[in-house]
Amino acid sequence: MLQYEYSKWDGTQKPSSSVTDQLFDNFSEYLMEYGEPVMSLLDQLQEQDPELLQTLLKEGYLEKGDQTPFRVSPKGIRRIQDKALAGLFSINRKDSPGKHNTLFRGAGETLHDESKPYEYGDPVANLNLHETLKNAIARQGKGTPIDISEQDFVVHDTEFQTQCATVLLLDMSGSMTRYSKFYHAKKVALALQNWVRDRFREDFFQVIGFYTYASPLSERELIYCAPKEVSLFDSRVRLRINLAEMDDWIPEHFTNIDVGLKFARRTLARQPAQNKQIIIVTDGEPTAHVEGDELVLLYPPSERTARHTLAEAKKCAQQGIHISSLALVEDYFYLELVNFVEQLAQVTKGVAAYCTAGKLGKYVFDCFTDGRRTRRTVG
Repeated sequence: MLQYEYSKWDGTQKPSSSVTDQLFDNFSEYLMEYGEPVMSLLDQLQEQDPELLQTLLKEGYLEKGDQTPFRVSPKGIRRIQDKALAGLFSINRKDSPGKHNTLFRGAGETLHDESKPYEYGDPVANLNLHETLKNAIARQGKGTPIDISEQDFVVHDTEFQTQCATVLLLDMSGSMTRYSKFYHAKKVALALQNWVRDRFREDFFQVIGFYTYASPLSERELIYCAPKEVSLFDSRVRLRINLAEMDDWIPEHFTNIDVGLKFARRTLARQPAQNKQIIIVTDGEPTAHVEGDELVLLYPPSERTARHTLAEAKKCAQQGIHISSLALVEDYFYLELVNFVEQLAQVTKGVAAYCTAGKLGKYVFDCFTDGRRTRRTVG
């Protein structure tokens, strides 16, 4: 029988590891929802309860920053990723080493239960000793020593493992704040980031956030990021901005899938992987694109921006990049968004799907695992 003893807190008791874990988990939930501004709460914690802050530092969830007083440590990042993954999936399958399987057979890392006769060039490391000995005994009969010849050799059949390069394009436009869409999308991105690192170590994976422009996000930047605040409230916007003259006054809350795809295409071009893919998570039609050396902002969404975006998507497809477009749809106002992602799928011969934010995880992981089971060729 469990027994509990309660006493008044006098400040001398030390918080246990489980209490510290829970404290960091609660803090990280706010960080997931609101982004980097939440880090300023640590300054208040340092004033109100410096011992508790020191505990978080001692446990390794936080560390002193180079340009800021504190930042989330690698251990803290990993815990946030682990929690995000655990919240979406329970991975208890025996095939935990999981790889990206292809239809090609040959020397690889995955050993199958099936065996085949040895052929010249098969790795000796894959030798099935049990079956080899059985063949030798069956051939020569009982007795020792056992004479093993080349015809007795049996090797484990293997499955060719292919590397994959993936870019997850994450919408950071202003509308992602509604319905907790960005909170769920960020959790899925962190979970996928964790999953790729642990299970597909040969792979390349990069998250790129897109808004009026686009930028790659490191693990820490992904945890810190948040949707861009709406700073322009005009009902009609027609702006052209020279890229060489961009400065702080430019509204950042627009949806520029075009430039996100450009970033992703250039990023994937540097990767040697056979299979390459882009997964787009967005909640709105594109309202920005690039023409030459100019950034064009158009609201309400225009056919012109859609054409530029679809043209860039087609370039990606022509370079052998598979595109999955996932639209976050919360009500009937999103009909035009559904139409747009379906156009993306038609142009790229890719995948289009729409769902609510809470169900995003299944769709993203399905796209990731099913998107490249065979080698891709540039069409």
